[in-house]
Parts: sequence; structure tokens; C-alpha cells
Amino acid sequence: MKHPCIYLVVMVSLMMSLPVLAENVKVPDLSFSLPAPVSADHRAYLGLNHNRTFTLDQIKADIVILQIFSMYCPICQREASKVNGMYEQVAADPKISQRIRFIGIGTGNSAFEVDFYKKTYQVPFPLFADEDFVIHKQLKEVGTPHFIGLTITPDTPKGYTVFYARSGEVGDPEAFVNRLIDSSGLDF
Repeated sequence: MKHPCIYLVVMVSLMMSLPVLAENVKVPDLSFSLPAPVSADHRAYLGLNHNRTFTLDQIKADIVILQIFSMYCPICQREASKVNGMYEQVAADPKISQRIRFIGIGTGNSAFEVDFYKKTYQVPFPLFADEDFVIHKQLKEVGTPHFIGLTITPDTPKGYTVFYARSGEVGDPEAFVNRLIDSSGLDF
């Protein structure tokens, strides 16, 4: 090879231009079912017209932002207002409000604990209990809070494509939402 430095620069540039699928985690298995929300407003928000269980690919959205949290996680508690801010940012923007949906799963939390978290931190989007850690184990026991971004892609075998997965703090809510939208590869 005559010019190894040029080759290295080209390869690094190509690698940096690829979208980030996940940061420090493997692609999670999201093939679980959740109970339809009791609230008719939450069912409508998710585009569900039934009271049965549903899978993530049945949510009527282009992007689903899934938060894994625990009522007992101090970071989750501290970040709740920022996550609510992300939801509010999306809800206030007519270009994206019908295309992005949020849901949360309370790992190791009972329905009572999830409801307590929802009321205490005034969470506006649907939350679900994972009392026996079934979903948490399926997700390889990720830390909390953990965020997964997926695009709903009916033409793929799973019906969705994971484009983002990371544990940790939100930081700036607006920047976080913009990063997720950019990482999705969708046009907004």
C-alpha cells in the first residue's frame, strides 16, 4: 500500500459518517407484548382501537421512543421532568407530533408503583409495569434510565428497526429529541 495514511483517513471518515445504531449496547429484542392502556386517551395516543395486548410494531407512529425506568432509580426521578420536556417538545411541533410516540416500562415495578411514578412526576405518556423483570431480562438487564429509539417499519420481519439504544441521563431534552430524529434516518 503506497499511501497508508490516506487509506486510514478515508476509512475513519467513512466510519464516522455511518449512523449510530446503539451506544455501548447490543440491539435489544423487543418482541414482547404489553397490555393496552386502560386510559382511552392513551390508547388513542398509541393508535390502538382495542383493549387487548399489543406489540410495539402496532403503535401508529414513525418513531417510538421507549424509556426503561424504575420508580426507585434516582436518576429516573431526577430526569423525569426532562423526559416530560421531550414529550412536550414533540407534542408542540405539528410537523412531528403525529409521527413520534413515547412509552415507558417500569422495570421491577408493580402497576401501583408505575402509577405512583406517573402521578408523582406527572408523566403524560403511557407507562407499563414489568413487575417480574420479564421485559428487563429480554432487554439484557439494561441500566435505568435506558432509552430505545425505533422506527416502525411494516415491511421488515420484526415490524420495527432499532436505531438507538443507550442508558443514562437525557441531558438537554431538545438536543436529545433532535439527536433521536436525526439518528432515525427519517425525513421530518
